[in-house]
Formats: sequence, C-alpha cells, structure tokens
Amino acid sequence: MQPEGCLDCSVRPTRGMTLTMPGLESALAEQLERRRRAAAEAWSLRDEVILIGFGKRISIPGRGDRTYPFRAHSEYLYLTDREGPGGILAFDPLTGWMDFVAPTTREERLWEGGSPTDLEEASVDAFGSWLAARQGRKTACLGDGLDEIVSDPILETFVREALNEIRRRKDEVGLARMRQAELVTCVGFAAVRSSIQPGRTERELQIELEAEFYRQGADFLAFDTIVGGGPNSAVLHFPPSTRRFQEGDLVLIDAGAEIRGYASDITRTYPASGTFNPEQAELHAIVREANRVATLSCRPGTEWRDVHRAASLVLAEGLVSFGLLFGEPESLVDSGAVHIFFPHGIGHMVGLGIRDAGGLLPGRVSNTNEFPRLRVDLPLLPGYTMTIEPGFYVVPALLGDQDFRERHRRDVNWDRAARMVSFGGIRIEDNVLVTTDGCEVLTSNVPLID
Repeated sequence: MQPEGCLDCSVRPTRGMTLTMPGLESALAEQLERRRRAAAEAWSLRDEVILIGFGKRISIPGRGDRTYPFRAHSEYLYLTDREGPGGILAFDPLTGWMDFVAPTTREERLWEGGSPTDLEEASVDAFGSWLAARQGRKTACLGDGLDEIVSDPILETFVREALNEIRRRKDEVGLARMRQAELVTCVGFAAVRSSIQPGRTERELQIELEAEFYRQGADFLAFDTIVGGGPNSAVLHFPPSTRRFQEGDLVLIDAGAEIRGYASDITRTYPASGTFNPEQAELHAIVREANRVATLSCRPGTEWRDVHRAASLVLAEGLVSFGLLFGEPESLVDSGAVHIFFPHGIGHMVGLGIRDAGGLLPGRVSNTNEFPRLRVDLPLLPGYTMTIEPGFYVVPALLGDQDFRERHRRDVNWDRAARMVSFGGIRIEDNVLVTTDGCEVLTSNVPLID
C-alpha cells in the first residue's frame, strides 16, 4: 500500500510504444497560425521587421566536417515546427509572415539524405532581396544564426519578452508533445529501476536509460543525463563516470527525453542496495515532503518565489528535527542558512527545452539570501509548465566555505555535517502543469521508491 501523497510506481516498460495522437498533426497547421497571430497582436508593430533564425550547425573539433546534432532554436521551432537547419522566419506588419527555407544541396542529400522536393516556401536565397526592400526600418533578430544583421536591442528585448509570454502558456499541441516526452521518460526510469545495484557503474545506468528513451521514440535527450552515486550524487550536474555503486550509496538520476523539441526533466534518488538506511530514509522523506508542499503551492496567481519559500521552510523544519540546523525555520530561510544544504532554486520553466521561455520578469532581482539563483520570478498562470525539484546535498566545498561557517556558526551543526561529508545528495524533481485551480503532476508515474 502506498502512503498518502506517494507517486504512482505502477508504470512498466512497453516495447514499441506508439506516440502518435489522433488529430494532433492535423491540428498543427491551425495551431501554428494561432501562434503567429498571437505574436503579431502582442507585438503590435508599425513597420518594424522581425527576423527569427533557425540556429547554426556547430562543428565538432577534430572531426572534419562532422557537426553536433542539430536542434532548431526554440523561438523558430515554436512558430514553424521545422526542425532542420537553413530557415529564416520573417515578419513585416505591412505584409505578414514569410518563411525562407534552404533547399538541400546534392551534396547534403548524398551524405545526410533528404529530397529535392522538400522546399515548400520561399527559398532562403530570396531573403537578401526581401530584406533589402525594407532597408532603413528597425529590425529585431530572434532565434540564432543572424549575426550579420544589426538588431535593435530595445526592440529585440520587447519582442522576445512578448513572445516568451505567449510561449509560457502551453497550447494543445505543445502540451500533447510534452505529455509524450513525459511518458517516454517515465517508461525509461521504470525500465532501469531494477538495474540500480552495487557493482553497476554510473555509465552503465546512463547507457541503459538513454537506450530505453530512444527505444520508446525519443528524438533526442532533453539534456546530458546526470547519474551520480555516493558522494557524486551531491554534484548538481554530475557527468556519469565509471565509478561502481557501493552498498549504502545513494544514486541520483536526472534525465529526460525530448519529442519534437518538447522536453521532460525528471530526477529521482534511489538506494543502491535496495533500501534506504535510517538516515537516508529520514532525509528522503523531508525532500519528498518539500516536493509535495511546493507542488500544492502551484496555482494561478502564486508567485514562484513563494513556491520556493514554501519548499525551503519544509526543508528547514525537517533539518532542525534531523539535528543538522538550529533555530526557527523562518529565520533559517531568511538568513540563507538552509541553502547550505539546498543551494539552488526550486525549479524552472520546461517545454521547448529545459529552460523554456525564460521566467525572470524585467526589473525583478531574485538573487538574495532568501532566493538564491532563482531561474523564475513571476506569478504563475494556467498553462505554465514548471519543474519542482527540492533537494538536500552535503557539498564539501560549501561545508568548508569560511564565509558560510562564520555567518551561520550558530545555525548549523557543523560537527554532524562534517561526519556526513560522504553522504551525497537527494533530489526529487517532477514536472507540473498549472491549471485553472491548481496544478497537475505530469510525471506522477515515475517510480519514486519501492
């Protein structure tokens, strides 16, 4: 029987899972038109020109003509749904939208495939004359790959923030693709849960997880997979190594699949030996409660900094009970003492990529003792998709920081912290959709604990 609030662990791997959704692709053209119309209305331009570049291929050093896997810039992808390189989307309020797409060359078709009939819109070769006809008008460049064009910085900031606000609220197509990415990621985590045991390496677990993502239909990894065992689990973005899991280790996995540009971003922490020891179990329960409280705080109108504070208070109260902090939870949060063990924000926006559409409103300053390194500072609205990722970490570099030690000499049980220096870290990360009256956890099927 699962305790109240426990995430559902019933999902199991399925081979050849179908990711097509009836009506989704047929709705895409209409949705793209709505997205472009919303952008044009939000910008409300007179005669300014907006250019959105697809991005650039980046060469791999020492690999001849090989490049890193290409992913179109999110601003371009959102308004075109084109994933291949070579495009520019242009907007002139006097004439409307124009897509410029690069036709594939014979050489490209030889090495990379493709068809000479792929071109559906104006050739990118016509872009120069199109832009020359608008010489002297203010221009803003979004996306990437337009370095040779002068972009007006004030106009660029305005149109980007306006487009960001539209992108933050997921539409039908975006949310459907996010659900697909979440499902693939959930299945991947479930598939490798039994592989976490002493003797296996971080790299082996990474390979198994990523293979399952691709087996289930992922286009890409949403980001470089993080797997850390033992003390490595306290490194926030640890690249998997050949270190073998040992009895008593914590194993932290932070990973996600990407479907048509939409990302999932999930973290779980498991015991290598199958069962948490009492100390690990108590701290895991504290982080889990912080995740639950933060999730319940996500509702329309709530400031994201208040979600962060709610999680921080739970962690502070739990660590006082555990004997690692001294004092009142409120003061431990206000002074920043709790962030010695929770040294990051509660989460970020997720969607077209894992840092989707920004999240820091102009003029807001969030890097204070109470709110260190918040990636989001705005009120939540229906349609926003966010990560909720509280954690607890014993980081030797922070324990040895003399400034921290002096500032919080009476707040922290430094002797006990020193005895836990090889403990590692615990993080529990879910993705949530803000609804009209609360939020929906999109990742509730990811195994949490047995």
